[in-house]
Amino acid sequence: MSEQNNRNRIIIRTSVIGILANVFLAAFKAVVGLTANSIAIVMDAVNNISDAASSVITIIGARLAGKEPDRKHPFGYGRIEYLSAVIISLLVLYAGITAFVESVRKIIRPDTPDYSAVTLIIVAVAVIVKIILGRYVKHTGEKVHSDSLINSGEDATLDSVISASTLVAAAVYLLFHVSLEAWLGAIIALVIIKSGIGMLRDALSQILGQRADAQLARDIKSTIGQHPEISGVYDLILNDYGPDAWNGSVHIEVADTMTADGIDQLIRKVTEEVYRKNGVILSAIGVYSMNTRDPEAAAARERIREIVSSFPEILQMHGFYTDQNEKTIRFDIVISFDAKDRHAVYQKVCEQVQEAFPDYRLQITMDTDFSEE
Repeated sequence: MSEQNNRNRIIIRTSVIGILANVFLAAFKAVVGLTANSIAIVMDAVNNISDAASSVITIIGARLAGKEPDRKHPFGYGRIEYLSAVIISLLVLYAGITAFVESVRKIIRPDTPDYSAVTLIIVAVAVIVKIILGRYVKHTGEKVHSDSLINSGEDATLDSVISASTLVAAAVYLLFHVSLEAWLGAIIALVIIKSGIGMLRDALSQILGQRADAQLARDIKSTIGQHPEISGVYDLILNDYGPDAWNGSVHIEVADTMTADGIDQLIRKVTEEVYRKNGVILSAIGVYSMNTRDPEAAAARERIREIVSSFPEILQMHGFYTDQNEKTIRFDIVISFDAKDRHAVYQKVCEQVQEAFPDYRLQITMDTDFSEE
């Protein structure tokens, strides 16, 4: 069984367990809530139903995301899992808004609850079940890198807090004959809405394309930099095509004495090692040449490095090469996103370098920091 198939099997199995548990809890809570005339318990039951629906969507998303790449989608269907996470967050939002509206109605026209020992025992058992289920689902989601499962696990943990709060409301009513049902229902609804907004924000960020994990970027650069022929690793770009489905490109700096055959062998070796050690497919590796035969190039590099270093907005200079025959100097600068005007910084660098080397034609590229912290 392939690693992807095994991952999907784990996600589906965990989701099925979640569905069964939530349907079971929703049925009991609905009966108990209606019998005890408790809007908070009924809203809690509605939340369990939305959790069960979320698990169904997770299963569908995992099945679709596991489809093999084809001509239309050569990078696979992994991002469908992010879409399923969006749908789950929308369901959570809908459940929260519905619960809030119903709770407000009960605040305006309150009902008197009627608790029994059986009611409280069932709610207490539901709290324990939800705590166990939440930890299990979230742990599994983290293990297989499934945002949908992680969201479901966090939601289940939140549900346990909500169920526990209904017990507190019941205790207050039994001890002081003060009904907090409708107000508690409204608070529960607001917590659910807040959770749904957070889930939606995270899922949309994944779809939009957020920065890759900095540790993964460092690991990849470490893997590449272990080759003695490579003096620098730059411009790492990682594209996320689903959980654990990374595709990227990078630039390496090598001596200008290397042959095309030597570079070809090196690139193939690097590509294989990065995939084996880091699980990332490098679809492109660009090459920067480094001066090794021109003593004047080292002096020019240090002078330009001094100029570049005077700008705090510049994070890095790389890809430096001087061609004395063509009278050209080329290099890249990485300008921080924190710079007030990145293009203005770039223009100032160009002006100062040109002033220091008036006889040379400059080829300065403004790079973007895609993978570092």
